[in-house]
Amino acid sequence: MYLLPAIDILGGKAVRLAKGDYNRVTVYNDDPAAQAQAFEEQGATWLHVVDLDGARSGSPENIAIIERILRKTLLKVEVGGGIRSLDTIARLADAGVSRVVLGTSLVADPAFAEAAVQQYAKLLTAGIDAKGGEVAVAGWREGAGVAAEELARHVAQLGFRHLVYTDIARDGMQTGLDPDAYVSMAAAFGHPVIASGGVAGIEDIERLGAVAASIEGVIAGRAVYEGALSVEEGVRACEAATRAAEAAAVAANPCGMGGAPC
Repeated sequence: MYLLPAIDILGGKAVRLAKGDYNRVTVYNDDPAAQAQAFEEQGATWLHVVDLDGARSGSPENIAIIERILRKTLLKVEVGGGIRSLDTIARLADAGVSRVVLGTSLVADPAFAEAAVQQYAKLLTAGIDAKGGEVAVAGWREGAGVAAEELARHVAQLGFRHLVYTDIARDGMQTGLDPDAYVSMAAAFGHPVIASGGVAGIEDIERLGAVAASIEGVIAGRAVYEGALSVEEGVRACEAATRAAEAAAVAANPCGMGGAPC
């Protein structure tokens, strides 16, 4: 497990939305790159960036800011929001992003999603945002009529090996999260997932740590900005969960671990 502090970019600023509502915006930093530097100084190694303008319009609008973040930090950056062409993926790859998140296109343009994974498989992450178990698209404004777990199974078959799952009803609300939802998604996907939506504090990281075999990473936004969770303690909790999961795996199956004889 690892922590991914979130920077959502809207109008060139670092913001958070409540439940994905563009009319419920809180601005946290006028300079997303400065915010990214602060996260790095606090111990983050990963960053989750969403181009909210791009998610709404269908075309990335803040790539220049993302490129600036990459120039000013050594963070591994995961980017989503309005990425619906191979040219956009190529530009982000050239800029140095570590992962590119495809969301709406998984449902709206499956031919593009399939072409993208064939060309950029190691770079891609599937982004599934859901409310009540139904996938939401177009910046969370529309229901897709597709079950989240069904889509998870489909993208795994396409070749995706990373998945961000967001519970829209909890996102930006600091209401706490439901570990069971991520365990179910990981089972459907066949790989650990990145949990997003509703992290309220260190207790949520610890609750996910208890099911760390199903969790690749944890995205935290409003809780970090408003001081309910520090990046430092979130990073430490993720690292502790990883160590505990590894120890549990060894205890459960000591034979063959690292070539150990039985």
